[in-house]
Amino acid sequence: MSWEVSSLALLGLALAAGFAWYEREQPPARVLAVVAALAALAVVGRLAFAAIPNVKPTTDIVLFAGYALGAVPGFAVGAVTAIVSNIFLSQGPWTVWQMAGWGAVGVGGAVLARVLRGREPNRFVLAAVCGVAGLLFGAWMDIYQWTFAARQDLDTYLAVSATSLPYNVAHAVGNVVFCLLLGPAFLRALARYRRRLEVRWERSPAPIVASLVVLALVLAVPAVAAAATPAKRAQSYLLHAQNKDGGFGAAPKLGSSPLYSGWAGLGLASAGRNPRDVKRSGGRSAAAYVLRGSASLRDIGEIERTVLVARVAGMDPRHFGGRDLLAEIEKRRRGDGSISGFVSYTAFGVIALRASGASAGSATVRWLVGSQNDDGGFGVARASTSDADMTGAALQALATVGRAHGKAAQRAADWLRANQNGDGGFGQFKGRSSNAQSTSYAVQGLAAAGSGAAAVSRAQSYLVRLQRSDGSVGYSSSSAQTPVWVTAQALMAIEGKALPLAVVPRSKRSRAKAAAGGGGGASAPGGGGKAGSKPGKGGGAAAAGGVGAAADGGAAAGAVGGATAGAPTATDPEATSALAAAPESGAAHPKPVPVWAGLLAAAGLLALLWVIHRYVLPGRFPGMG
Repeated sequence: MSWEVSSLALLGLALAAGFAWYEREQPPARVLAVVAALAALAVVGRLAFAAIPNVKPTTDIVLFAGYALGAVPGFAVGAVTAIVSNIFLSQGPWTVWQMAGWGAVGVGGAVLARVLRGREPNRFVLAAVCGVAGLLFGAWMDIYQWTFAARQDLDTYLAVSATSLPYNVAHAVGNVVFCLLLGPAFLRALARYRRRLEVRWERSPAPIVASLVVLALVLAVPAVAAAATPAKRAQSYLLHAQNKDGGFGAAPKLGSSPLYSGWAGLGLASAGRNPRDVKRSGGRSAAAYVLRGSASLRDIGEIERTVLVARVAGMDPRHFGGRDLLAEIEKRRRGDGSISGFVSYTAFGVIALRASGASAGSATVRWLVGSQNDDGGFGVARASTSDADMTGAALQALATVGRAHGKAAQRAADWLRANQNGDGGFGQFKGRSSNAQSTSYAVQGLAAAGSGAAAVSRAQSYLVRLQRSDGSVGYSSSSAQTPVWVTAQALMAIEGKALPLAVVPRSKRSRAKAAAGGGGGASAPGGGGKAGSKPGKGGGAAAAGGVGAAADGGAAAGAVGGATAGAPTATDPEATSALAAAPESGAAHPKPVPVWAGLLAAAGLLALLWVIHRYVLPGRFPGMG
């Protein structure tokens, strides 16, 4: 049994025991009501401050619940808060860890009350305890990340903890600030409730005001938090960068290029947008732009990425603009099984063939595996130095032929994890500074192999830190070159998907119109490479002396997608009935969350706390004024 499975099983048993403990206590309805109210308040507090990483009042509220109401209610508030708030923030294996962590915070609050023997704690002592609780919660969640590491030892745990330390410190500082502002008053209100469990309803407008505030927060905050996700912001940036001809330039308002258009189409497809539906008002679709350039395809890297775009658009690469692109890939296969003699072309050739349901060829797979370097990585050619780009690409190719858990794939994944930089990113070569594109290749490779969840999480955090106010992702901390290209690749990695993409369903509006237009996927020069490569090149050639150039081939994201029977044929994107009309992007462009919205949500939460303390609790419980 793996570390991940065993730890989840033990936590599940612990949580079951905790809730059984709660049920055995048979708490009265009044206690159930206040537990539910405190859990709801903790959930709203977590959502209201979602835009500020790790700064939440949640831990404080759970600790206060345990202090005032006891260990059992404190545990229940913490566990319920985690599972309910993750309905809005996303569920995953981390949920049970958060349930256990916050449940323990609630129990810790009860322990603090016992130590103080009922005395009201000093404001600063209470704030210090809240800060320590934040650090301990962070250390607990570091253990969750640690279970996904290649080794479970002290050195690995310390490395994981060092990466998350800034976020854990932010959590602790936030807890201290919230406690200094509201802690003692909040505790006094709960303590008075604990002493007086007799409820007397009084007519007062304050409960109505509080209810409206809660309703507004519950309805507005999740929507605000969802709109603010890094993936949504990157998607919005790309959609606004599209030109009227359907293509994309290196940056918004620059002339369209097949290279950037191909990458942008794949990036948006990883976020669920079919290239045939990506279209500005009054303009052509992204797929139509790419298709129009299919007649000029010559480079094998261009052809391979064109196949990936065609498949994600739901089109048939065997009949694409009058060409059989799969046959053209087959023509480049050499006697030794390689495609044009390069690891880059071979890896993306395998991915393209498998995306279309064609066989990759056993000789080709053997050649690719045989190209692995002694250190476990892959270079752009057999004699090239291992680099993150090609190692990530080779991992994705191996996954498409069922070798994600084979020896070669595991060695490649180990190489990537070992060469991850301290900032969470990856440089193209060992020891090089991190950049967004190499990091994206590495994330996709590890995702395809189902390996290194902790490394993937750190790498995605690195990409998010590179995101700028307009939603674009910088190439590095010091460079913003070719933002459309970089953002498209980063979007795939942030989405956590690996090549090849499955067919993205058309938007309902497109299917309903069923008219001329739309267009299909086509290629863009240069299947892969990096922002530093020349636009007209595939980025797949090896540099002299065995140093790998940028990776070739298009990097998309999504589940492994086989061919779809009866896929439409791409000929004339503006006149063929097989291509339904593409509406304006298929949906409204998501907007980044403005700063004022986050501040308004935070102010609403503080107002809610004040109203509850000043009016609601005193009005409902005699003697609490």
